[in-house]
Amino acid sequence: MSTERIEEFLSAVKSAFAGSTLIKLKLGGYHGGEPDLKSVDVKKIVAKGVEKFSFTFHYKTRDIIKNQIQPEAMGNLRTALKDEFRSAQLATTEFDMSFERNGDKVRIKRTEVEGRAAVSTEHNRAKNRPLTQTDKPYLHALGITGKDGAVRNDAQDKFRQINKMVEIFAPLIQAITAEQPRIVDMGAGKGYLDFALYDYLANVAQRPVEIVGVEMREGLVKDGNATAAASGFSGLSFQPGTILDYDASGADAVIALHACDTATDDAIYKGIAAGASLIAVAPCCHKQIRRQIEAGKPEGKLDVLLRHGIFLERQAEMVTDALRALLLELNGYRTKVFEFVSDAHTPKNNLIVAEKDGRAGRDREAILRQIAETKAMFGIERHYLEGLLGL
Repeated sequence: MSTERIEEFLSAVKSAFAGSTLIKLKLGGYHGGEPDLKSVDVKKIVAKGVEKFSFTFHYKTRDIIKNQIQPEAMGNLRTALKDEFRSAQLATTEFDMSFERNGDKVRIKRTEVEGRAAVSTEHNRAKNRPLTQTDKPYLHALGITGKDGAVRNDAQDKFRQINKMVEIFAPLIQAITAEQPRIVDMGAGKGYLDFALYDYLANVAQRPVEIVGVEMREGLVKDGNATAAASGFSGLSFQPGTILDYDASGADAVIALHACDTATDDAIYKGIAAGASLIAVAPCCHKQIRRQIEAGKPEGKLDVLLRHGIFLERQAEMVTDALRALLLELNGYRTKVFEFVSDAHTPKNNLIVAEKDGRAGRDREAILRQIAETKAMFGIERHYLEGLLGL
């Protein structure tokens, strides 16, 4: 294999990254060991002042995004071009470069270009917040603003968090084809997301929508309905009950933010049972799978990843959410799992976004086999969601 040619291509990528001329890099012709991985798109971002490579891994039914600093990214690209991908296409503002590997032979072709504009690298790019008006009754009722209508100093982070949530969820809701989507928020709490999302969709985006917040604490339900009425939000309501007891029939979208442990699975199950077009959950804690890993018999080669509590916790999180994604795919959903930081004082969260897709879940036997192999590897007897789905 021509190591020199691979390094030549990587040098071009590195120079484009450093000079901010990189537009995109695409890796194709995958023949590695990752099941269902098809291709990878790479671009440059700047997150909190740090330049990074952003990798989007395109699987058969889901996409996964990972951001890496330059040394880590270049090492992974080197391995990818050497052992895993047969082709790559680099586009910059100054030239295009193609990479093709056939066995030990590598061919590179460079074509100069002119007049091509650079792309923005801002990850948290400057933009107007979805919610620009702060003199709303619900913001005051939720403790975000004071009597003067200004955001309180001790609520600045919460206000940023609310805007970030709207920024994430509004496009997902707007993509639903129903004329007036019905969104059910499981475990709504005080309804921060529900009020802000309804306000933005109904009053800014002019998108008719119905939002129902399901909450077991009746005091919060009563307060939420009173605030919705005072705000003139006729399409927003709160209903008492638990996630499993609530009848989600007719829901176009089911959302659950930080529903603890298996409550996230309850919400996913309700979304699947309702045939919702969109299911989006941000899980919180993963006790059910962690207990099974601790009590089960994981493969010995995983000992180094499981013997320390912090590693075990992270592995339980990854395995739990990976199985959730597979079970969603089994039921006809195309899934994406990515990290987001909702405000400056909270850790990274996983967000599982599942969109109904008739093409997903066709190869049931392959998905079931992957689920079984994952459980066997980590000594897991049964995922709670499997029981809900009758598997």
